[in-house]
Amino acid sequence: MAEGAVKAVKVLIKRSPGAKDLALPSYMSEGAAGLDLSADVDGECVIEPGEIKLISTGISIHLPKGYEAQIRPRSGLALKHGITLVNTPGTIDSDYRGIVSLIVTNLGKVAYTITRGQRLAQMVIHEYTHADIEEALELEDTTRSQRGFGHTGVD
Repeated sequence: MAEGAVKAVKVLIKRSPGAKDLALPSYMSEGAAGLDLSADVDGECVIEPGEIKLISTGISIHLPKGYEAQIRPRSGLALKHGITLVNTPGTIDSDYRGIVSLIVTNLGKVAYTITRGQRLAQMVIHEYTHADIEEALELEDTTRSQRGFGHTGVD
């Protein structure tokens, strides 16, 4: 791989029959890590403050084994309107072939209208490894040990 080159992996995408008019996921800049995902809604969909809705992207994906798709909110929507995803990042496993859908919530103070084809979330393709689980009777001690939340004294 040439210096500065980004590793690429083939991801197959199938559009739902009613989503042929929507853009395929795409990177919006040369250095973007996430592919933008569009909302497959009929016309418009209003999401009230505090409401949670499942929004289809109109696509299914096929990832190679050893890869997952992480689904994340778009920062501009989160900052400007309080629109985010409930389970972030969401994970699409390599053996899932159903429609990729987004669990969207409105943390803002006013209703927000999602329009058809709007870029609503982003998908990052990530390589992973499986853990070889082995039960242990004891774990090696560390300086931190069992001290958890707030153990450094920083709020």
